[in-house]
Amino acid sequence: MSSLRALLVVCLLVGVAACATNKPLEVGAEQPSKYLHLMADKRVALVVNQTSRVGSEHLVDKLLAQNIEVVKVLAPEHGFRGDAGAGETISDAVDDKTGLPILSIYGASKKPSPEMLADVELLVFDIQDVGARFYTYISTMHYVMEAAAEQGIPMLVLDRPNPNGAYVDGPVLDSAYQSFVGMHEIPLLHGMTVGELALMIKGEGWIAQADDLQLEVVPVANYQRQQDYELPVAPSPNLPNAQAIQLYPSLCLFEATAVSIGRGTAFPFQVMGHDQVPLGTFSFTPQSLPNSAPNPKLEGQTAYGYDLRQSEVKGLDLTLLIEAYQAFAAAGETFFTAPDFMDKLSGTDQLRKAIAAGQSAQQIRASWQADLQAFKQRRKPYLLYP
Repeated sequence: MSSLRALLVVCLLVGVAACATNKPLEVGAEQPSKYLHLMADKRVALVVNQTSRVGSEHLVDKLLAQNIEVVKVLAPEHGFRGDAGAGETISDAVDDKTGLPILSIYGASKKPSPEMLADVELLVFDIQDVGARFYTYISTMHYVMEAAAEQGIPMLVLDRPNPNGAYVDGPVLDSAYQSFVGMHEIPLLHGMTVGELALMIKGEGWIAQADDLQLEVVPVANYQRQQDYELPVAPSPNLPNAQAIQLYPSLCLFEATAVSIGRGTAFPFQVMGHDQVPLGTFSFTPQSLPNSAPNPKLEGQTAYGYDLRQSEVKGLDLTLLIEAYQAFAAAGETFFTAPDFMDKLSGTDQLRKAIAAGQSAQQIRASWQADLQAFKQRRKPYLLYP
């Protein structure tokens, strides 16, 4: 652990000193003096998407203008430009603007191959996350870190705030339910940035050859964990605004149920409803939207439920899930249409079983408090922000 502690000290010195609220927040990419020297005279591959901005400019363009030798882009779920739907396969391509090759790491393989990295001397990860374990950018980071360790390539993470960073809640992942929507033994809401998670993934040995990985993190300057942060760019097509991002940890669990959460509408992850089991009086009709919801649940059907666009739901709200389950049970309809997927999203089968057993939100929350306290202690060495 001595090398990791040294790394944490370096991270703190370069970007996290005094987090005063009267100083402007600067994401890692907005602090070129902290990282350009690490890229000089190296062939650089970028793991980036539409959120990888330096002010109004994309990080790719910024680095090229600084004569950094960017050799390729590795594209995660939703693609380099962020316009592909959830789960949609990303194909290799060439960027029209820069001519750079774009290689998919969300297709047949989610881990960069040795061939992809053969001409790479530095890997850079700069993607905005939303703080929920099942949001796949952190899974992509895991595989990129592992590939970097195995190939002996240094890795640099340019950190960004967590818009749900104030919350640590939900079940901690049971390794029996590990998948691409949950790879680490962390809660559903972990309260960490991608930079902190990268340090934890290495420090806890969650990747092969973790000790071999040369990892550096440029922290966000003047950032406090619980401060509000509204993302300047939508992180994916179905999270178009701050309200959707706040509701996402609670509503994503409905993906494993019969209920629509607004994919195929102008307000995804801001409504919920069903056509046969009315959950409320608000109505909406999902339609196919090629760039965000090509085949949405309940396509063409009028769903009745709740408009949550003005709600104050933050963190993890189990009430909506429990009430919807009870409405389906009373109607004799199947609620958990994909129970295995529900367990992967939850990171355990205990949440689904507790809801089916009629437990209250308070009882369910009580069941994971010991695990949450243990996690908070485990993550302490990797935290960068007050």
